[in-house]
Amino acid sequence: MGPGIGTLRTLLRRYDRAGEPVSCIPLTEGLLNRGYRLTTTRGDFFLKHHLDGDQAAIARQHGVTLRLAALGLPVAPPVARTDGTTVTVLGGRCYALHPWVDGRHRDGGELTRAQSRKLGALLGHVHTCLAKVCREEPPDAPPGAAEGPGGACEGLGGGRRPADASADPQDTYALIEELLGLVRRGRGSRPRDSFDELAEHRLIERRALLERHAHRRPADGTAPGWVHGDFHPLNLLYRGGEPAAIVDWDRLGVQPRAEEAVRAAVIFFLRPDGTLDLAKIRPYARAYRRASGADPAELGAAVHRVWWERLNDFWMLRWRYQLGDHRADPGFPASAALTVWWTRSYEAVRDAFTE
Repeated sequence: MGPGIGTLRTLLRRYDRAGEPVSCIPLTEGLLNRGYRLTTTRGDFFLKHHLDGDQAAIARQHGVTLRLAALGLPVAPPVARTDGTTVTVLGGRCYALHPWVDGRHRDGGELTRAQSRKLGALLGHVHTCLAKVCREEPPDAPPGAAEGPGGACEGLGGGRRPADASADPQDTYALIEELLGLVRRGRGSRPRDSFDELAEHRLIERRALLERHAHRRPADGTAPGWVHGDFHPLNLLYRGGEPAAIVDWDRLGVQPRAEEAVRAAVIFFLRPDGTLDLAKIRPYARAYRRASGADPAELGAAVHRVWWERLNDFWMLRWRYQLGDHRADPGFPASAALTVWWTRSYEAVRDAFTE
């Protein structure tokens, strides 16, 4: 359920010239966000309900996007309220208003090789600009806002920290057994279906793969930096053939930067059959390396860590069988097939990112 008319009117009164609400339509794309297309008597806006409710962290994210926009990145910074702030708390819920960006999402299958190159350059530019923004204290920062090495980004803890250890295969074996039990028992009276059959097959297959490759567990990540944290097709809007806005900065944080580049490519360039379009990854990765300054060794190490991460990851099955949440189900067949294909094609994938 979205915000009611009373909430919308109260919210819009906090802004100059935002108008009166006409309609508020929930957006269905995305798994974790709650957003609305809010039409008022003054135009269209994107209304975001921040589910985590950390007002200070949200305000810092907003400050970062404002400064990235000043550096020329395609972002959609929040609309400032009458008092100059950007977060509104109503009924214990945190809201932010953004300009509406006309555009559409495009996956890697819709991108040409030249557009794939531009995508890699864009992400590299994001990382270099974040490094600049997060070293500097914003001119209007309150006392102590930029204490510590993070500068303007201090206090933003989104994303996986670089010191996190890679997945322990012993933990993965235990999770596989738990998921197999849930798959075989079913949930309530629901009859076993083709998804359950596939899930059981992939869990058994993955356990055997992990047993063969457990000795390849990688060391901790290297070259950490500030990253978007969730760079994928649903968080990038295109207008025609050009990126119009990078959205959803909720996971802004410190991670090994090259791992974000690899994860993004794996999502953008995953084919329905569970293979990767390496012909497009090559220009993407070359452009990313040039724009970010990352060398082939850094990308090679990132490829290995993300491959290991995929080998040990079952978030889609955990959503379905532990939480009863089926939203990720459509992505499971290709994602599960990718892990098997990537393991068999390990050298070819690494070479695509490092040549």
